[in-house]
Amino acid sequence: MKHRYLDNMPLTEAREKFLALLRNNGFTNKTEIIPSAEAFGRITARAHYAKICSPHYNASSMDGIAVRSEDTEGADERNPVILESDMFTPVDTGDPLPEDRDAVIMVEDVIFSDDGTAKIYSAARPFMNVRQIGEDICMGDMLVPSFTEITPTLAGALLAGGNIEAQVLKKPVFGIIPTGDEIVSPKENPEKGEILEFNSTVFSGMLKEFGAESIVYPIVPDKKELLKCALGKAISECDGVLILAGSSAGRDDYTKDIIEEAGQVLVHGIAVKPGKPAVLGASGNVPVIGLPGYPVSAIVIMNEIVKDVVALYYEKNTLPVKKIRAKLGRRVVSSLKYEEFIRVTLGKVGDGFVAVPVSGGAGVITSFTKADGILRVPQNLEGINAGENVEIELLRDLGLIENALIVTGSHDPVIDEIADIMKGTGTGFSLTSTHVGSMGAVNALKAGTAHLGAVHLLDSETGEYNVSFVKKYFPDGGVKLVKGVKRIQGLMVQKGNPLGIKDFSDIVKGTYINRQGGSGTRILCDFLLNKHGIDKASLKGYYNEEFTHTAVAAGIKNGNGDVGLGIYSAAKMYDLDFIPVCDEEYDFIVSESALGNENVKLFLEILGSDDFRKRAEALGGYGL
Repeated sequence: MKHRYLDNMPLTEAREKFLALLRNNGFTNKTEIIPSAEAFGRITARAHYAKICSPHYNASSMDGIAVRSEDTEGADERNPVILESDMFTPVDTGDPLPEDRDAVIMVEDVIFSDDGTAKIYSAARPFMNVRQIGEDICMGDMLVPSFTEITPTLAGALLAGGNIEAQVLKKPVFGIIPTGDEIVSPKENPEKGEILEFNSTVFSGMLKEFGAESIVYPIVPDKKELLKCALGKAISECDGVLILAGSSAGRDDYTKDIIEEAGQVLVHGIAVKPGKPAVLGASGNVPVIGLPGYPVSAIVIMNEIVKDVVALYYEKNTLPVKKIRAKLGRRVVSSLKYEEFIRVTLGKVGDGFVAVPVSGGAGVITSFTKADGILRVPQNLEGINAGENVEIELLRDLGLIENALIVTGSHDPVIDEIADIMKGTGTGFSLTSTHVGSMGAVNALKAGTAHLGAVHLLDSETGEYNVSFVKKYFPDGGVKLVKGVKRIQGLMVQKGNPLGIKDFSDIVKGTYINRQGGSGTRILCDFLLNKHGIDKASLKGYYNEEFTHTAVAAGIKNGNGDVGLGIYSAAKMYDLDFIPVCDEEYDFIVSESALGNENVKLFLEILGSDDFRKRAEALGGYGL
């Protein structure tokens, strides 16, 4: 079916028009009164003024004695003054200053005698060591203006100034309506065709970060009347409504229609990728937004549209996103039809930052969990070449990014284990990995866009791993080859080996799942195909590519293919049968300039640790 949208409106135009519509429709905030002691993080609805002074009495700021300053005149080291017992009053810090006293002498500067007198060696000046009335706050002072976030110190100031309660903006409540016949509540073992509904959890959390609350309604099947009822209920109970999925103009996508019937649709289709199918509309003064079904698409619309809607409610602008300049580690290709949002990982290599695009489409939620930043590609660009300096919007704290170790190249689960061990060291260092194949690691090290490259490159002439490639591609040096692990590569097949595959020559019996071009496993596959005289063009599934060993294993487990070359640990993880093919060396190319980095030193230390050895043994198929 050909999808039809009303619009392909540029993001900025869509946002401005939508916010203008909401202003004109009377989308505005509400207020409530809450205890000031519970007001941290809330936004004031009006200016608050001090009802009392603080302190509201003259108070001693020291432990000591309260005196009349005139009684202490002339006291010095040579001529101490003796105060009779009726000339001073003992006080503690915070005690009211007695009416007939005007100063406090610290207890450390007083010598008490058994006869009840007190000797002092320094004269007191009026109101010395006394917190006078209104020293901090005077009655009538403005403590906090309108539309200001109440910090812990402001909450304290409100209380100190006699404001036991604060009038704040009520947090806007957004109703979230999950839709779809195939959508089910999260469970451990979903059936085929069931899609776990986790988007509402993501968006509830994002709304909380924006300063809003949420109500998640029950999942609604793709039936127009049921969707209309659910939307009507949410509109009556909430300040805004988010409809999940159903916005893409497919057969059972009714979001546009029910929003139109409840009010109006302003935009259906925004020129962003991912995120195009969004619907922006309103029912009276209640914004109603249809979010795309793919999580990454919807996250883009949450950040680019919904965040601004919440800011409009609070009558403030969204804070500018922190940005840095970085060198692009891999070329990105874009379309002239859309403004594209590319997720990237970030790290500091040498004196500058490197941004490496994260693989994954609009449905891959982990592409956002792994991302450190966003690269925006304008609508009028076809792409950006590797090595170009680009502007990145940060998703993580810059300090975390500066401490990240960038490891790129061949995939292996041991990288994740090293990353986990590193997180537990308390050093603040972390590991960011991207799976671009062994030759991708070589290219990254040559371009200076990674600290380490994970490789297992077989020299078909010598049978040796990695060494000849380092010599070939780094003839002038600049890198070191660090031994990693030995691992078993073999054929992963369904449990019970239904096709009776005995060795590599038998892969023609079924559908093959391959690794991506440039990966060490792909190179090994091509080597073995030549060795056994198999024409890759005749191998069914040769161009069915995956980026990780676990993705190949998952495909075989679920029947997308019958056989694939991979490591033993992946087969074990998915309870597949495994036919060993060869032992190989999975090593690391390290930039010499990075060898002095503390995070690289930590990586190498972990590589030789007992903890790592135990974890590798538990995964299976490794030798250290």
